[in-house]
Amino acid sequence: MEIRVNVPDELAAQAQERGVPVEAYVEELLAQQIAQAAPGNGQSRTPEQIRAWLDSLAQFSDKIPPLPDTISREWFYQDHD
Repeated sequence: MEIRVNVPDELAAQAQERGVPVEAYVEELLAQQIAQAAPGNGQSRTPEQIRAWLDSLAQFSDKIPPLPDTISREWFYQDHD
């Protein structure tokens, strides 16, 4: 795969400071970003953190109205004109 990018002067300067070609520096930056975004990157959560996250998701669940016994087309579109 080949990607062509206009390299900003700042990026080229950072690569030059490290003594590596711009292509190698960009590859390194991309690899770092992918590693940080990848699941299981060493940032495991404690059970307390998971519980706090789940609690935050359910924070306003008591405000959700109950569903009817049967869901009809009319019920689904009741708030539309």
